[in-house]
Amino acid sequence: MITNEQIKATEVLLTGVNGEDLGVVPTKEALQMAKSLKVDLVCTSLMSSPPPCKLVGKGNYKIEQNKAKQQERKASSGTKLKEVRLTSHIEEHDYDTKKRQAERILTAGNDVQLTVLVDKKKSDPAKQLAEELVRDLKHCGQLDKGIQVSGKQVIAILKAK
Repeated sequence: MITNEQIKATEVLLTGVNGEDLGVVPTKEALQMAKSLKVDLVCTSLMSSPPPCKLVGKGNYKIEQNKAKQQERKASSGTKLKEVRLTSHIEEHDYDTKKRQAERILTAGNDVQLTVLVDKKKSDPAKQLAEELVRDLKHCGQLDKGIQVSGKQVIAILKAK
């Protein structure tokens, strides 16, 4: 990060304190403006000619950069896939609890994998339960690929809306 007197260019493309475009200005004039406003002149990129510079409050530029990096990291993390497991012979109260848990995950912006465990090689009740859960959660999530029956479990993946 190059600031104030470290900027060697003869002219700079200047942006004001409030983000207004001040155009191409001689570097000495930009430094005088920065001193009169009691702010720093910060060069944002050396890749263009004239280099773009900003008038930024003292110390604020580093804070702004750190906030931007944090938000970028947050955005790049994406959604997570969280699993909710249940069995095909579940009681009404437990079903409601699992449904609310899945609802909470979906409204937070994450995806849910509903895994219904199969009992004694009978996958029909498990598949029906998965279909019912998908119907009940339709308002906050949508079925991704379909309901998959494999061996001892039935899986349905819901994407957050």
